[in-house]
Amino acid sequence: MTTIELVAASAAAAAGAVVQGSVGFGLSLVAVPVLLLIDPRLVPGPVLCVAIVLTLLIARRERRSIDLFGVTWGLAGRLPGTALGAAALVVMPRDRMSLAFGVLVLLAVAMSASKLRIRPTPLTLVSAGMLSGIMATTAAIGGPPIALVLQHSPGAQLRGTLSGFFLVGASVSLLALVAVDRFGREELLLSAALLPGILLGYMISGRTAPWLDRGYTRVAVLAVATVAAIVVIVRQLW
Repeated sequence: MTTIELVAASAAAAAGAVVQGSVGFGLSLVAVPVLLLIDPRLVPGPVLCVAIVLTLLIARRERRSIDLFGVTWGLAGRLPGTALGAAALVVMPRDRMSLAFGVLVLLAVAMSASKLRIRPTPLTLVSAGMLSGIMATTAAIGGPPIALVLQHSPGAQLRGTLSGFFLVGASVSLLALVAVDRFGREELLLSAALLPGILLGYMISGRTAPWLDRGYTRVAVLAVATVAAIVVIVRQLW
């Protein structure tokens, strides 16, 4: 990459890290479209690698607020959801699945914006975790389903719980890439190029997260989830 491309990639990573460090998800939504334009080699391996670093940092910062109930039940759905997503890609067109999931997320946002409250129960967490795994595999955006179920949690608990959930999910995905020889020395070096932006964004989020905790976290979750769904839909219709 040229110096300009490196700076642009770092800026995209930083912006995504600010969003994820503030809300609990959003790194892929913000960074991936830009990184694909700069250098397709940055996706998915390097992004997954730095996402693990970011979620680990956020989980450490919010460690006292992590809800193990939410993490455990969410992962109970995420892991089989990832396998289902991979299997579905073999028999169904990716664009149709992504379009359907984008519409589902928009419907969930509309339900959340109404008086209907989605409570984090084992059933809703497993279901959201499974949908998250399928969406992450087919559309590269898996945050909205689980975030919508946890949207009424306090800010620190939301960020910590989502980070624990994404830490395991991203690690499994990265190990899968290693197993199929899609992540090696070159991808590791590209990950290192993104790391400064990730660290900068994380540090900035330490200032923005407390501001959202004043009562804006749920609004931010709904906004980011809406944008994510629209991005998925537009990407498939364009």
